[in-house]
Amino acid sequence: MLRVEVIGLEPPCDKCTELLANAKAAVEGLGIQAEVVKVWVLAPDVLEKYGLVLSPALAIADTLVAQGKVLKPETIADFLGGR
Repeated sequence: MLRVEVIGLEPPCDKCTELLANAKAAVEGLGIQAEVVKVWVLAPDVLEKYGLVLSPALAIADTLVAQGKVLKPETIADFLGGR
């Protein structure tokens, strides 16, 4: 199953929460099967996988596609459409 990760702070900031909601809306809007999860930017496994990123960030299928901004659902859907 496709995995979409919103990478951000804990507890989540407003931008992280908004990006998570937008990612879920994009997946729902496309009607695809995907796991949308929120992960902590400083978790050891996240640091190992992506390095230090600017929060909030978005990764799709283990590829970092954006960082430091809140993408709109339409933009996220464009990234997901190519999968």
